Amino acid sequence: MKNAVMIKGATYGVVVVLNPEVPFEELKKEVGDKFRESSRFFGNAQMAVSFEGRSLTNDQQEEVIETIMANSDLSIVCVMEKNPELDEQFKKAIDERMMELNNATGQFYKGNLRSGQVLETETSIVVIGDVNPGASVVSKGNIVILGSLKGTVFAGASGNTNSFVLALDMNPVQIRIADTIARCPDKPAKEESKEPKVAFLENGNIYIEPLGRKVLNDIRL
Repeated sequence: MKNAVMIKGATYGVVVVLNPEVPFEELKKEVGDKFRESSRFFGNAQMAVSFEGRSLTNDQQEEVIETIMANSDLSIVCVMEKNPELDEQFKKAIDERMMELNNATGQFYKGNLRSGQVLETETSIVVIGDVNPGASVVSKGNIVILGSLKGTVFAGASGNTNSFVLALDMNPVQIRIADTIARCPDKPAKEESKEPKVAFLENGNIYIEPLGRKVLNDIRL
């Protein structure tokens, strides 16, 4: 029967469209014929497969998969079901993982930020320069300032409480990590020696400490 079986390519595999009116044994034979004819096109790839047009029992799915592999060099690694809720869960998990990777890698910005300038990024950011009063840096990941930090910074803008802020000269107007905000006093204490410091969130409070081996070891990316 014409068009009893159709094969469609998908991002990570193939979609096999099955005519619901054709007897199952005839469908299996047609599946074998179709994949045998297309075997040179697919090669010996590993793929996922999904079925449309007809509901199959688990045993029927296994029989169709065996037929596909017997008539091609494909290796079927999984069967994908159409499930919008599951798709959304997968998308959320992938997005979260990508955010973790972005936080660990990040990007660079070279130059001084002046009053009124705002630097926003989806990833961690390394600023090679100063962040002057009135300037802001906003990142969903970590913020590293290879210079003086005298403006405002917001790390973990997506709610990542493990984010941190590091600066060679730490004297910000305001630091925010996730939902916690710390403001520097209007009248700073006596002039302190310039040294690298890191700001991090712990137990609902933001702490600023000199950058040392112990602090580095405690940093969670």
